[in-house]
Amino acid sequence: MATYDQSLSRFGAHGRSRSGLGAMTAAPVRHLDLVLLGVVGIIQSLGLLMVFSATRGPNPPFRYGYLTKQAVFVVLGVAALSVVSLIDYRRFRDYALFVYGAGVFLLFLVLVPGVGSSAKGHQSWISLGPFQLQPSELNKITLIVGLAGVLTHYQGDIDLRRLGIVLGMAAVPMALVLVQGDLGTTLVFAVVVPTMLAIGGARPKHLAVLLLAGILVATVALSGGVLKQYQRDRLTTFLHQDTAAATGGAAYNLNRAKIAIGRGGMFGQGLFRGSQTRLSIVPEQHTDFIFTAVGEQFGFFGAGLLLVLFCLMVWRIWRTALLARDEFGTLICVGVLAMLVFHTFENVGMTMGIMPITGIPLPFMSYGGSSTLLNFLAIGFVLNVHMRRFS
Repeated sequence: MATYDQSLSRFGAHGRSRSGLGAMTAAPVRHLDLVLLGVVGIIQSLGLLMVFSATRGPNPPFRYGYLTKQAVFVVLGVAALSVVSLIDYRRFRDYALFVYGAGVFLLFLVLVPGVGSSAKGHQSWISLGPFQLQPSELNKITLIVGLAGVLTHYQGDIDLRRLGIVLGMAAVPMALVLVQGDLGTTLVFAVVVPTMLAIGGARPKHLAVLLLAGILVATVALSGGVLKQYQRDRLTTFLHQDTAAATGGAAYNLNRAKIAIGRGGMFGQGLFRGSQTRLSIVPEQHTDFIFTAVGEQFGFFGAGLLLVLFCLMVWRIWRTALLARDEFGTLICVGVLAMLVFHTFENVGMTMGIMPITGIPLPFMSYGGSSTLLNFLAIGFVLNVHMRRFS
């Protein structure tokens, strides 16, 4: 942090008292983005309510199980946010490669027999007592920090060799996540990396080649034998919903989701009154399809208000990226922004049949410990950059 005299010199404010600019730079917490923090708090509170409404069901003894666990996840997330926001984010720049390496190490650890645990046919978790840690979720923020550190070091001068280094860094966690069967996280990486490259100084022609290569890879993956049949079905069902209506699986999930949202009408059926939500008819409603609980119970109006809150959150993150003191802070905010925007657009879109069905949760709404921890860590970094924009 700059000293008081340095701050005075920078802004041409010689002679001011220490209660002025010196106090401003000496107390970053005074510049906490209360708007962003408040919006996140409102969305998360609604998320807890929707998780409860989607899991209470007709069986009273188990009504509070998911709510209790999610509340614990939120408390842990708030603690993580507090720790990350209080440590000067520029220290993470010095250890960016270590943060990146720690994330990759956890991905390798998942694949070790006896360490990683399986669920729903995928070995993507590490058991921590009663909780399950999903390293692929946390790798989203560790990759953002790692790439931000490397791109800052390059100072906007990214030739083919440096571009290859950045892509190589991204390829390692992407490959490990894909081996674990987590296609959704792979798609998130595929959005975050080019976005950070664009802001970090990559040349337009290189980005255009990356885009074409991405389209080619996606085409080969869908038409060849790279993906399993159920993965191809999840990605392509929204393109032929009428012909897939009776095939079950992904099509069934999509149909139930659309029915739940449609029954909400303009103002919804009321809290705990939606039949699809109350009877637990929508598969995975408390996780991937949590938006359907909002749509059915609060209708178009309530769902629209939730999207407005997400837009407000996005605006505050973008604003922080513009106000950031250095390129490292800007790149972290841009990476977080790309991640949260894609999460929100993809999750909401898949429940309405306009995007592929993936396992991407809705930020601060979906049930899940690892995703909740990730979201709070990401916002903690943004708050950190905002708090230190004068120092």
